[in-house]
Amino acid sequence: MRLNLAGFCAVTLTAAAFAACTGSDPGADAESAGESATVAHASAVVGAASSDVAPADTLVVYKSPTCGCCSKWVDHVRENGFAVVTHDVDDPSELNAKKQELGVPVGRASCHTATIAGYTIEGHVPADLIQKLLSESPRGVKGLAVPGMPAGSPGMEGWRTEEYDVLAFDSAGSVSVYARR
Repeated sequence: MRLNLAGFCAVTLTAAAFAACTGSDPGADAESAGESATVAHASAVVGAASSDVAPADTLVVYKSPTCGCCSKWVDHVRENGFAVVTHDVDDPSELNAKKQELGVPVGRASCHTATIAGYTIEGHVPADLIQKLLSESPRGVKGLAVPGMPAGSPGMEGWRTEEYDVLAFDSAGSVSVYARR
């Protein structure tokens, strides 16, 4: 199966983020793009109800099968003790619909979305802040988001880093700064 995410990534991401998301060949299939066979793949269909069921302490991640930085973020959270189930979503409109369904505020999206214990985690949120969210359970918080793909965030490591905000959001889409990195 050949995938082409060029239109989606070019519209929503910077050129550098697009390259990180798609790798050198945005049309490559998952196997030739080096996707790990050990990454759990529960379903390619976002709306498949039976595949959305996971233990409350498991991160359920929705991502493009060809996005390298998404896979690196999954590695980051696994290395920090999280169990992870991934859903590779071929169609960008399905991924965007999932983000909407999970309450990601408009303009705060990134390349992947996850859920854990009733919370939504959008983008390259550091694992320690997910752990903090779970242990503190702040009142009114629906999830955390790192909009875009900031250089130096988990999964976006490289020669350059930039300061970025990790945002907390509520069910109404209101946001506040949860942490600064």
